[in-house]
Amino acid sequence: MGLGLAAFLFAAGCSRSPAPPSPEFEQASRRWTALYAQKLDDAYLDPSIGEIEAQLQRVPADSVDSLASQSLLQRIQEGRTRMQASQEDQRRAVASASALPTMDPSSTDLPRQAEPVAAEPVDAGPADAGVIAGPQTGTPASELVAGFEGCFTRGTAVTVEGRGMRDTWQLSDRASCQLGYPSHRDSVLLVEDGRVLALLPKSAVRTVRRYEDGGTVPVDDGGR
Repeated sequence: MGLGLAAFLFAAGCSRSPAPPSPEFEQASRRWTALYAQKLDDAYLDPSIGEIEAQLQRVPADSVDSLASQSLLQRIQEGRTRMQASQEDQRRAVASASALPTMDPSSTDLPRQAEPVAAEPVDAGPADAGVIAGPQTGTPASELVAGFEGCFTRGTAVTVEGRGMRDTWQLSDRASCQLGYPSHRDSVLLVEDGRVLALLPKSAVRTVRRYEDGGTVPVDDGGR
């Protein structure tokens, strides 16, 4: 009994209690927290980070803060490595963009853009040739309504062989129109599909009388 008690007391006397909290860790942890709150991940590259690491390395191995100090020290080192790699990637990207060659068509296979060439002057003919005034073949029928000073009026629809009924237009009898469009005085404008199909002499248009049995007789014959 006495020997057992003595052995227990001896063992108890040999056990060591852990060292108290480390002031170095407390100060380093506080500085790191403030720095990271201010700069976030940029804190890993801040010049003052070296002092914080030195304080963490001075924490005694038997301190209750030893494991925490080693964990924070590892976190700082890994974060610095990651941020340095990110900076290097950015530097390479900028250098690559700055080194892009300019594209010179004279030194590549790229086709050169065609340079404008002055058009050859068109022979307009004699100076006194003039331009025929008024609607011509292809003129839109809408221009007959709103254009040409209102000098063209709708005429009687005619039957064109092989084409059926077609609208006609002719020059107004007004003196100003007769003087303004003399080439259209004796013409009939035949309209098809919304455009002037042809200009026909009035003498080419025959007026006939159609009977119920389908027969036709020219009006000039007086129906005989």
